Amino acid sequence: MIEISNLNKKFGKLTVLDGLDLHIDKGGIFAVLGPNGSGKTTLIKSVLGMVIPDKGEIKIDDQSVLGGWKYRNDINYLPQIANFPSNLNVRELINMVKNLRPKEASDKDLIKRFGLEAFLDKKLGNLSGGTKQKVNILLTFMFESDLIILDEPTTGLDPISLIHLKEIIREEKSKGRTILITTHIMSFVEEIADEIVFLLDGEIYFKGSSSELKQKTNQKDLEHAIAKLISKDL
Repeated sequence: MIEISNLNKKFGKLTVLDGLDLHIDKGGIFAVLGPNGSGKTTLIKSVLGMVIPDKGEIKIDDQSVLGGWKYRNDINYLPQIANFPSNLNVRELINMVKNLRPKEASDKDLIKRFGLEAFLDKKLGNLSGGTKQKVNILLTFMFESDLIILDEPTTGLDPISLIHLKEIIREEKSKGRTILITTHIMSFVEEIADEIVFLLDGEIYFKGSSSELKQKTNQKDLEHAIAKLISKDL
């Protein structure tokens, strides 16, 4: 599904990605983890075409995506911060996004699932952070795509909405979709992810299941296993 080879990126004198190689199979849930400054955001934005690497190759389904843009129509992306136009209401935003993407959208079930019926005619600038995140999730999942990238998807969600999010992610996996997730919530990772991709100093430091990571680091829980990876005390 995704093949990344010798990816390099510098911002000034700071090396963010340093010869990174990564293979992601089609189908499954992959948690992209790492401390602040590890390169995970730059990696994700490189796949999305939002950052242009200095060197290397990115292929999706054996097709190079560097310099292209049409492939983005087949990616669903949930940004970490939902920066919506505050003067639009929720219904107007949904319709605007539908008009922008050349795909059929299905939003009615998501509106009902996240209890957004009462907010459709409310201005986005007047919504709480949690409600904006529900709208963010709706905009992401109302289109069908084989690759889904979720940046901190749990932010601001109440327990019921979090349950619905997990259900949707598992439903997408059952359809053979590939889901990349960045998050700092290790309990969420342990519950939902098939594999962990851990970045440190711009390189892939570990790739495998949470149980394999705990065994490798000789830790009983994922938080301590990650902490041991960060300290490089292996």
